Amino acid sequence: MAQPGMAQVVKVFSFEGRGGNPCPIVLDAAAMTPAEMQALAAAHGHESGFVLPASSDDFDFALRFWVPNHEMEMCGHATLGALWLLAATGRIGGNEVRIETRSGAVTGFLRQRPDGGPDLAITQPAGRVRPLDAAAEGAVLAVLGLSRGDLAALPLQNAATSRVKTLVPVKDVARLNALQPDFEKMEGLCREIGSSGLYPYAVRDLRGQVFDARQFPRASGYPEDAATGVAAAALAFGLLRNGLAGRDGKQITVMQGRAMGRLSQIFVQLGFAGDEAIGCLLGGAVTPAGEGT
Repeated sequence: MAQPGMAQVVKVFSFEGRGGNPCPIVLDAAAMTPAEMQALAAAHGHESGFVLPASSDDFDFALRFWVPNHEMEMCGHATLGALWLLAATGRIGGNEVRIETRSGAVTGFLRQRPDGGPDLAITQPAGRVRPLDAAAEGAVLAVLGLSRGDLAALPLQNAATSRVKTLVPVKDVARLNALQPDFEKMEGLCREIGSSGLYPYAVRDLRGQVFDARQFPRASGYPEDAATGVAAAALAFGLLRNGLAGRDGKQITVMQGRAMGRLSQIFVQLGFAGDEAIGCLLGGAVTPAGEGT
C-alpha cells in the first residue's frame, strides 16, 4: 500500500492497453502543502491528483489537481484515476461516489467489469458554447499554422463543462495530425481569448460518432496532452451545437494522442431532459503504470 504523500501512477483513457495519459495520484494527501503538491506534479511532468478529506458530509472525499505550473479546478482523467485506485484498494464501497472539486460537485459511478476490475464514469455539467469573433479566429489559425481552407465549414468555439477549451474544426484527420503550432505564442493567445487550451478536432467516423482531437494547453508545463477528459466533454457539447452529435444519447468516442504516438480513447455520453442537454458522463479505461515517490 502506498504511504501518505506517495504517488501511484496510472494511465487514464488508455486504448487497447496502450497510450493513455500518465497520471500520478496521491491517495492520502491530507498532510501535503500546495507547494508540495505542485512540486510532485513538476517532478512527474504530468497532471496529478490528490485525495483529501471532504469539507462536509455532502461528499465522500475531495480532490485537488496540479500541473507543473499551476493548480487546476478540475481534471477529468485524474478524477477517474483516483476513483480507479480508491476502488482497487478497497477504500470506497457502493456504486456512487460524491467528489468535491474546486470546479464543483462531481459524481463518480462504479460498476464491475466481467474481469472483476472497476468500470468508471464521472459526471460533468451541461456545456457552455460560444463562437469566437473574427479577430480571435484569425489569431488561433495563425498560432496553429492553418488557413480557413484547412477547416471544416463550422465555427471556432470556446466551450466548457469546467475549463474552457477552444474547439477548432479541422477538415480532416491528416491535417489535424500534421499540425505544428507556434508554442511560444500559445499562452498569450489563450489568455487573450479566455481559453485554457486549443482543442483542434476532425471527424473520423461521423456515423459511428468517432472524432480525433489534439490538446495544446495554455501553460501546463508541456506542449501537448495525450488525453484530456474535460476537453472531450466540452467537444461533445460543441458537436451537439454544430449538428455533428444527435440528441439520442449515443456514445461519442474521442481519439487523442495519435500524433504523439500515445493513442488514447475517451468516451462521452450526453444526457438530456426532454430536448435539453443537462450534462454528460465521461469515461475511459484505466491501467496501472507503476509507482513513484
